[in-house]
Amino acid sequence: MFKRSATRRNQRRSSGPSALRRVLAAVPLRRVLPVAACAVVAVGAFLGLRMVLDRPLTQVHITGRFQRVQPLDVEKAVRSQVGRKGLVSVDLAAVSLAVREIPWVDRAKVGRAWPQGLTVEVIEQIPVARWGEAGLLNARGEVFLNDSRHLPAELPVLTGPAGLESQMTERYLVVQARLLEIGMRVSSLQLDERGAWELSLENGVRLRLGRAHIEERFDRFMLAASRIVAARATEIAYVDLRYSAGFAIGWRPGGGEVTRG
Repeated sequence: MFKRSATRRNQRRSSGPSALRRVLAAVPLRRVLPVAACAVVAVGAFLGLRMVLDRPLTQVHITGRFQRVQPLDVEKAVRSQVGRKGLVSVDLAAVSLAVREIPWVDRAKVGRAWPQGLTVEVIEQIPVARWGEAGLLNARGEVFLNDSRHLPAELPVLTGPAGLESQMTERYLVVQARLLEIGMRVSSLQLDERGAWELSLENGVRLRLGRAHIEERFDRFMLAASRIVAARATEIAYVDLRYSAGFAIGWRPGGGEVTRG
């Protein structure tokens, strides 16, 4: 028993630092030196090349179709991230993020321009609808401005619970595309807390779509009720499509009684 334990201890000693020294001693020095020399040369060349390429930035070339964004604001955002950094060391992602934080900027493509410049392409937000009283939505359903002072009057108004902006924008874009085919446009789209949808047209007619089967009910309007609305829009107050099969038309005062179709 004791002898066996001593043998294990001897084996552990033989696999320790002394064993490592024997392995290293077995490697010819003439093989190690060339590899080490190449590594030193490679690192030196890399550092030298980086110093040559990483020149201080002196030019920023900004492009884009500017309607809402001022190029001077873009330049200020770029300068805030560049500082004294050079062409190689500048963080392009940080520059892009700084530009995207400018109101009305949707995307920013930033690149290096040899020998001492940056290129910045700015893509502005395109509003497709208003959100509530002062918000603006893009086609992805993102509210990119919450307190816009100058809202384009031609944009429809979407109102609904917070968090459903994307769903409402998607529905609006689908409905608007189909209405344009018959010469109509959306004026507003509303989703209340109960989940009921109501659509208003530019001609003043309201479409009551309810909480379920929205696509089916809108199809029914397009196939049947839209012809009546197109012909007598000034007389119609609303079209109620919340029926299992058919619809009801509510007439403006003096236009007639409720008509079911």
